[in-house]
Amino acid sequence: MYTVSSGVISILKTQLSILIIMALAFIITRAGLFSSKARVDLTNVIIYLILPCNIFASFHKGITPETLRQCAIVLIAAFALQIFYMILNRLLYNKFPLGQRTVVQYATMVNNAGFMGLPVIESVFGDVGLLYGAIVLIPIRIFMWTSGLSLFTKTDKKQSFKTVATHPCIWAVILGFAYALSSFELPEVLSGTIVMIGNCTMVLTMFIIGSILSEVKPREMLDLRCLYYSFIRLIAIPAITFGALTLLRVDPLTSGVVTLSASMPAATTTAMLAEKYGKDSAFASKLVFISTILSMVTLPIIAGFLTGAL
Repeated sequence: MYTVSSGVISILKTQLSILIIMALAFIITRAGLFSSKARVDLTNVIIYLILPCNIFASFHKGITPETLRQCAIVLIAAFALQIFYMILNRLLYNKFPLGQRTVVQYATMVNNAGFMGLPVIESVFGDVGLLYGAIVLIPIRIFMWTSGLSLFTKTDKKQSFKTVATHPCIWAVILGFAYALSSFELPEVLSGTIVMIGNCTMVLTMFIIGSILSEVKPREMLDLRCLYYSFIRLIAIPAITFGALTLLRVDPLTSGVVTLSASMPAATTTAMLAEKYGKDSAFASKLVFISTILSMVTLPIIAGFLTGAL
């Protein structure tokens, strides 16, 4: 029986492990043993191999009609959230300087539901949670490379479609569904390899984040605009999301996964795009740093509340 107390203890243990991994990455990067070039290479390995394997492996237990129905609800809820984020962007950040406004609007639209979210969701809700979390990523990836990218530069619709259509995480979901709905069985050695690779997700993603955080000075934590964003992203949005899904009588597990996905901090791509397109990259780095650090406090609280609602 999964009790609230055991769930909270499990979450706190997971968060403590995450903090230790991030601290080790912080120390190793500061010591010069892990370069920014190595970080870029490892990020590509995670995005193009490890994370897709992790997503695909979540489909191995098969899909029931009820699971399909819940996946459809998750997809609708995730698209609705993206529209909600666009509304927030028109209302909440009008007094920000233009360069910072672009950064914070992107970070509101695109959070870390994939890179950081999936490992956390899996630790809280298991394989089914991971499956639903992968569905949440579909609208995020679509908006990330269309409306999100258009905040920084004029987007080429053809190129945006190509980027979304060829994204490995999207294909992991498509192939995972096809596999789960078919009678085909992968050879045990191959399925075992996919699971083994996917199991590296948590350690390596947290290592990357810890390495990124090592490049931000501690005194830069005190930025009121970043704290304002963090309140919106880490507290207000999850509260509104959970409230709306509860009013709509959405299944608690489905509601929990969507809410936890919405509770993630700013995506690491925020700083990368700001740097590439000449926006306020220093502010973007602080935004990622502060929201990620604060999420170490908010995520266990939110996850504990959500498991108690199951």
